[in-house]
Amino acid sequence: MKKFNFFIYILILIVISSSKTLFANPLEHKIVVIVNDKIITSFDIIQRIKINSIINNIKLNEGNMDIVRNSVINELIDEKIKIEKSKEYNIKVDEKEYLEFENNILNQKGIIKDNLNTVFIENNIDYDEFSNFIKTQITWQKVIGGLYYRLVSASETEINEVLKNNPYISDDQAKQIVIQKQLDLKSNKLLRDLKNEATIEYRK
Repeated sequence: MKKFNFFIYILILIVISSSKTLFANPLEHKIVVIVNDKIITSFDIIQRIKINSIINNIKLNEGNMDIVRNSVINELIDEKIKIEKSKEYNIKVDEKEYLEFENNILNQKGIIKDNLNTVFIENNIDYDEFSNFIKTQITWQKVIGGLYYRLVSASETEINEVLKNNPYISDDQAKQIVIQKQLDLKSNKLLRDLKNEATIEYRK
């Protein structure tokens, strides 16, 4: 818990003291962006800034606040587009998938779920916001896998290059790394294309 407390304190100070419209009373739900017909509110942005700062140990300050804010807005825009695309394929996430993905994220960050729950409650963070983020990641992975997995492959040269830089992994692990890189490229291109086609309106 000690690890979180410092960041929580900074978050509270920024949310309370900032004079920007973004950090107005979350109950006002000011619309900041409209992605096609889906809205992103100031409350959504505040919630995500808090979550990202806690999960990723980001030290918020006046120097990086605008960067963090813009990054979160772009992240939320991407998620609206990913959700819309996932719905086209009626993709669902079952409880087992969700818990496995959530556990992987928390383990990578060295975070205990009970501690995270406590921190979220103390900072008025809705855990559902974090859950929805995870579900979006899972459904998007399914979209990309369904569309492109059969179209990508790993050559012997690519596998050997990965093994050269990572001598302690297996051939199969190296192959999966190569394939995942290709899927990531496909994912990025698809998302760029969908954003170019989307109607994105920024409100002041």
